[in-house]
Amino acid sequence: MRIGFVVNDIKSEETGYTTTRLGVAATNRGHEAWVINVGDLAYDPDEFVRATAYRVPKQRYKDGVGYIRDLHSRSVIKERVTVDDLDVLFLRNVPSDEKGKREWAKTAALDFGRVAMRHGVIVLNDPNGLAKAQNKMYFQLFPEEVRPTTLISRDHKLIRDFVNDQGRAVLKPLHGSGGENVFLVRADDQANLNQIIDAVARDGYIIAQEYLTRAEEGDTRLFLMNGLPLRHKGRYAAFRRVRSGGDMRSNIHAGGSLARASLTDDDFRLAEIVRPKLVQDGMFLVGIDIVGHKLMEINVFSPGGLGSAQKLEGVNFTEAVIDSLEQKVSYMGFYKRNFNNIEMATL
Repeated sequence: MRIGFVVNDIKSEETGYTTTRLGVAATNRGHEAWVINVGDLAYDPDEFVRATAYRVPKQRYKDGVGYIRDLHSRSVIKERVTVDDLDVLFLRNVPSDEKGKREWAKTAALDFGRVAMRHGVIVLNDPNGLAKAQNKMYFQLFPEEVRPTTLISRDHKLIRDFVNDQGRAVLKPLHGSGGENVFLVRADDQANLNQIIDAVARDGYIIAQEYLTRAEEGDTRLFLMNGLPLRHKGRYAAFRRVRSGGDMRSNIHAGGSLARASLTDDDFRLAEIVRPKLVQDGMFLVGIDIVGHKLMEINVFSPGGLGSAQKLEGVNFTEAVIDSLEQKVSYMGFYKRNFNNIEMATL
């Protein structure tokens, strides 16, 4: 199998990243695994998509440490590859990370991925599905039953009224990720509320969301693959993120800590409710964040944390992901690379 992983910038890839773990797993199985900077994609005059791509020199790696060391070294194999000839193009870049830096890079992987699909490359997650999910508005397209009560607006009065009705609410930018500019506000603190609204509004639209009291216990990240909870060797790819101190964010880089997830029937029910749309949109690998009986987020752009799930469950879930990719490539071989990408994405 020839696979290309598209990332924001190879230089910023780290040993514990899910993309790195996938690269190690693919390389160790003997696959040709390339890493591609989103800015190195090109559409050539002969109507093929090509890219300067990088591949590690060894055939086997113990872990991501050696893999990343070689990927960043002079020994890395550098070639201009024809993306259309790859079996899989895995879009692992995060558009929101380009905000205020390289605005052109936000949609580049989607645009080139669409073109590459014409020649039978399996592009994951499906670029047309990802195009619908470029901000948190995508979350509102899922059934109301799985979502907190939400207002999305730039009108300060509407937002204040929402907070007053709720008593307390979470405010965050419509475009953003990783817990940046996320605030818990209270109706009885009007001065602070006005300042926070002003601050978040600088980034555009504001999401005002019902505060889920169970969030004080943290949240659960559950991975879905091909529309179903990712399970390997009897274990589910999931973990809990627990708050640190008074910080309402449970994101690890915001100071949260990890714990093993105890999945419930409610968790699996939420996964089943969102499954039809994820399949419809060709979302191969997704991370859903669960608080109580509701979802806080659905992460479709380069969801991370498989390493955390592996550490807590004792199972290498990247092996299951590579298993699925191999199966898809096999299917495409049977059908002469002539199969709808959005359907192949979740088969």
